[in-house]
Amino acid sequence: MASVFIFICMFGLYPSIALETKDSSHIGVNNKTHLQTYIVHVTLPHTKANSLRQQELESWYYSFLPPTIARSHHRTRMLHCYHKAITGFAARLSPEEVKSMAKKDGFVSASPEKVLFLHTTRSPTFLGLQQNAGLWKDSNYGTGIIIGVLDTGITPNHPSFSDHGLPPPPGRWKGKCDLNGTACNNKLIGARNFIDGDTPVDKNGHGTHTASTVAGNCVTGANVSGQAIGTASGIAPLAHLASYKVCSQRTCSESNILAGIDTAIADGVDVLSISLGAGSSPFHATNLAIGTLAAIQRGIFVSCSAGNRGPTSATLSNEAPWVLTVGASTIDRNIRATAVLGNKVELNGESLFQPKNFPQTLLPLVYPGRTGNIYSAQCYRGFFNNVSVAGKVVLCDDGGNTRRVQKGENVRDAGGAAMILVNEEINGDSIPAEAIHVLPTTHVSYKDGTTIKNYINSTPKPQATIVFKGTIVGVNYAPEVASFSSRGPNKASPGILKPDIIGPGRNILAAWPFSVDGTTTRATFNIISGTSMACPHLSGIAALLKRRHPNWSPAAIKSAIMTTANVSNVDGNPIADETKKTANWYALGAGHVIPSRAYDPGLVYDIQPNDYIPYLCGLGYTNQQVSKIIRHAVSCSNVSKIPEAQLNYPSFSLKLTSGSQTYTRTVTNVGPANSSYTVRVYVASQVNVVVVPNRLEFTKVNQQLKYRVTFSQSVKKPLISHGYLTWTSARHVVRSQITIRLA
Repeated sequence: MASVFIFICMFGLYPSIALETKDSSHIGVNNKTHLQTYIVHVTLPHTKANSLRQQELESWYYSFLPPTIARSHHRTRMLHCYHKAITGFAARLSPEEVKSMAKKDGFVSASPEKVLFLHTTRSPTFLGLQQNAGLWKDSNYGTGIIIGVLDTGITPNHPSFSDHGLPPPPGRWKGKCDLNGTACNNKLIGARNFIDGDTPVDKNGHGTHTASTVAGNCVTGANVSGQAIGTASGIAPLAHLASYKVCSQRTCSESNILAGIDTAIADGVDVLSISLGAGSSPFHATNLAIGTLAAIQRGIFVSCSAGNRGPTSATLSNEAPWVLTVGASTIDRNIRATAVLGNKVELNGESLFQPKNFPQTLLPLVYPGRTGNIYSAQCYRGFFNNVSVAGKVVLCDDGGNTRRVQKGENVRDAGGAAMILVNEEINGDSIPAEAIHVLPTTHVSYKDGTTIKNYINSTPKPQATIVFKGTIVGVNYAPEVASFSSRGPNKASPGILKPDIIGPGRNILAAWPFSVDGTTTRATFNIISGTSMACPHLSGIAALLKRRHPNWSPAAIKSAIMTTANVSNVDGNPIADETKKTANWYALGAGHVIPSRAYDPGLVYDIQPNDYIPYLCGLGYTNQQVSKIIRHAVSCSNVSKIPEAQLNYPSFSLKLTSGSQTYTRTVTNVGPANSSYTVRVYVASQVNVVVVPNRLEFTKVNQQLKYRVTFSQSVKKPLISHGYLTWTSARHVVRSQITIRLA
């Protein structure tokens, strides 16, 4: 049976870091009729729970509509009948009608739908994917894998979606194309729209960008404003694509998201990449979590973006253990613009706008924020407070409600010659380069911005210029954790370490519906940032692994990605965060993805869909809540509940108070039949860890062996310890991260 993989990613383009789900009391309300869109969960009639045909199922859903609604209005009230994602439907109802509906047998819950928000040329090479070698060669570039993308639609005639070199889709494909004419082909095999009055065509750009990142065909000479020039390729360039438009310009309703998941599962996709999300909620109150578990139950691997609310702790989205939660990292490419000060200090920044004729002579340098006015510091229009900026290099603080390009326009309109943009303190060294500025500009780190301000205060006539150095490849401190990438711990389930992994997500070049730099070619590209950009990288890697190992379960592929990840940068030093300090596991998860290792992991930690039942019961959820998530009746009194850390997860997260805690893991040998592994543990001295046995001897492929890990405190001292456990053989190192909160 073909497995389906779903990737769900929080999207939101950096710098829109704090996008949140709106208060549900204001979601989907029609002020004239007081109708709201509700997601309604029900149970199936007991006598036909396993044999309902589609028409019977929909009739059952319609029976829940209150009798006060005229039958002639049923079709306008019922928005979606779900067959696979959840057991239930989406309908426009009043609060009074919901109260009436709640009295019916089979009713489980009804809640107003939430609105979720939208959160390359170099990255495949940076990930070690090489033409005619390694994973690309062994997976045949993802040939035959179908990847569905839930997003803002797609740009069908973009060269990234050419079907050159692709065969027809496999026979299991049951989807369709709602685009006119021949817009669909052997690359773009399906395009659906779930937005009222819209089409599958992308008007935003986000969906086109994510789709081309995961599976875009090769396009030579890709660039933006002449920068980052190269051959643009998706991670799985010969995979098929199906686009499901569930988001408008900025928002994505739960009812449409569930409809997209429902349709994609029925269509027969293998990988589904979803770039959207909201804040933390219990899993029984998160329809996205419920819909993705429905996919898991059909062989679907779920991966989600971590969210764009970092670097603040406990800001994750998509925290369920059945999804691969993806954070964002940098790659080894800068689009460099160096600020040169009058004291000869040079500070490297980034800028996509690289003018060729900007003079190298020093110009007067001014900081409007010296007056103490925050609006002046952030270069708001009309707030230069009689500071002369004409002909000068102007220092502006990032942030506020003025976009970066708008700051430059304000400086230009006031006569400024150039702008140095300073990162906000919270973003540290994590510099975006995506803006097409209107005047010569460099964007520098917060630390370097402070250096420039100190220089301005040290001399009566500060001077500066900007030297534009173009695209620089091979930055040795990459990858770093992007500042906007949301951090753990996991609020919905603290016993599961999240995020799971990080991948390229800052300053990523991919396809775009229209020109952002004035070019007239059809091959239009853009550079943007977000965990949305990281997610399709992982979606593509999973597609390659699925092609290479068609019999691996979703959990096995997830384990392979996690246990082979790297925690060191190009130079061999620990991966840093936006402060240049070593990133902890709440930022890194298992580390940075290494595709060439993931397809040969040695051992995997497997989880079957029913294994989540004792885990969910162990969270303290009621029978009804667990049944709602699992989509069939569950009695937790008949289930052997387990603590969160007992789930067969590829990492460990626990809280130690007194005494000891012991957990069991089961590993499956997917390497050589005769393999011997020895354990090593690296944790803080305040923690004792004992692993039994300390050696695993395998004699055949797919053999499973268990081991036990006992954790205890050696010293009573509150702290958070980040360590790891490795099983090492002659060929493989299988690593599991450990996070322990000592109370």
